[in-house]
Amino acid sequence: MLNHYETVFILTPVLSDVQMKEAVEKFKALLTESGATITNEENWGLRKLAYPIQKKSTGFYSLLQFDAEPSVIANLETNYRRDERVLRFLTFRLDKYAYEYAEKRKSVKSKEVKEN
Repeated sequence: MLNHYETVFILTPVLSDVQMKEAVEKFKALLTESGATITNEENWGLRKLAYPIQKKSTGFYSLLQFDAEPSVIANLETNYRRDERVLRFLTFRLDKYAYEYAEKRKSVKSKEVKEN
């Protein structure tokens, strides 16, 4: 049974844009190779952290929404821990209300993109 998941990870700010996109592509490829279907991807860009992590005060935020088997999550989080570019990460399963909210947010964002 596939569950709906959302993962947010923060990459170190010393990366160039190319290196940051490469890291995001690595995690997307990892998910698709494991049989997950990526439903949404958002790059939130460079943001200030609430508190310093590894003596860094900013980081590149990235969000991925996907549908996957529960066994995929352990592999994904192991790869987050092994990658020294990742400062922090959070992965959680969306319940039906969070999934509905995520779908609404995604449709509003796509309308904004079409208008611009």
